[in-house]
Amino acid sequence: METARNEMVALSQEYALMIIDCTEELVALRKYVIAKQLLQSGTSIAANIHEAQSAESRADFIYKLKIAHNEVREREYGLKRVKASKPNHSSTT
Repeated sequence: METARNEMVALSQEYALMIIDCTEELVALRKYVIAKQLLQSGTSIAANIHEAQSAESRADFIYKLKIAHNEVREREYGLKRVKASKPNHSSTT
């Protein structure tokens, strides 16, 4: 019997892999604090969504997804800070 793909789980796992790639680039740029924060909260999104799949009740499921949502908002802010900290190469033309 084939199991249906859970898009929410799959997308969160893909996002976690992208976060890992991004943090490796930040480490190469010696931005260790930002890399650590990004890695922790970025990968916890997938972990919380994965955990929600085995929730004990509807309320527990919603609670775990809200935690993941809060992590998404934190990452959104963090990624904006990463982008703002990069030099603007387009202004050199």
